[in-house]
Amino acid sequence: MNSISVRALLVRGMLAGLIAGAVAALVAYVLGEGPVDAAIAFEESHSHEHGGEELVSRAVQSTAGLATALLLFGVAVGGVAALAHATALGRIGSFGPRATAALISLGGLLTVYVVPYLKYPPNPPAVGDPETIGRRTALYFLMVVLSVLLGVAAVILGKRLAPRLGKENATVAAAAAFVGVVALAYAFLPSFDEVPKGFPAAVVWDFRLATLAIHVTLWTVFGLTFSHLAGRLHTGPTPARRDHSRASVAQPGPSAD
Repeated sequence: MNSISVRALLVRGMLAGLIAGAVAALVAYVLGEGPVDAAIAFEESHSHEHGGEELVSRAVQSTAGLATALLLFGVAVGGVAALAHATALGRIGSFGPRATAALISLGGLLTVYVVPYLKYPPNPPAVGDPETIGRRTALYFLMVVLSVLLGVAAVILGKRLAPRLGKENATVAAAAAFVGVVALAYAFLPSFDEVPKGFPAAVVWDFRLATLAIHVTLWTVFGLTFSHLAGRLHTGPTPARRDHSRASVAQPGPSAD
């Protein structure tokens, strides 16, 4: 693929990410703000410090701030996924541009979010010890990097096993290896249970479900949009049309007597 095609694919990926971020922001506002408000109310009712002035108002945080964060995240996801698409197309099997875009979106959702989420699920405000926030953040990003690298390794493993085991068996073997190594990471990496006493369990559950819905929405909308845009970018004239065009050019016109 030449640089012009990569540039065009990158633009389409970022556009798809922008659209996905906008839809995810709407889902975040509808589903996520209720649990966040409930968590903030609990925190304020149990805090001994009152009267502090917010640098950014809650109204701005829940609207413009939320939308800006998800739009930027969507654009970043789109750019990285577009580059991954340019690299993977034709190298992970006989998948076309649309199928490749869909597989990258599904793989991104699983490796970038779902696998780290299951080990270190997000917490609403007032949940978590401030003294461990640095360690928790570092371990979460370690889990993201590890998950992505294991996902790439699983694809390479499946491709190398395919000639000996067949595509289906190789895919199953690579997926099993991925799950097995992730399970070991889950077992050896430390966990955290820092929900304060008396904090409503329903608020934690609703918040975590909302964040999961936000990311599933973002990656799904991105996958659908990007697969369509990438497919249109790579679509050229079909062989039948090319043959018809060549025949039309080669056909002699009526001769003049």
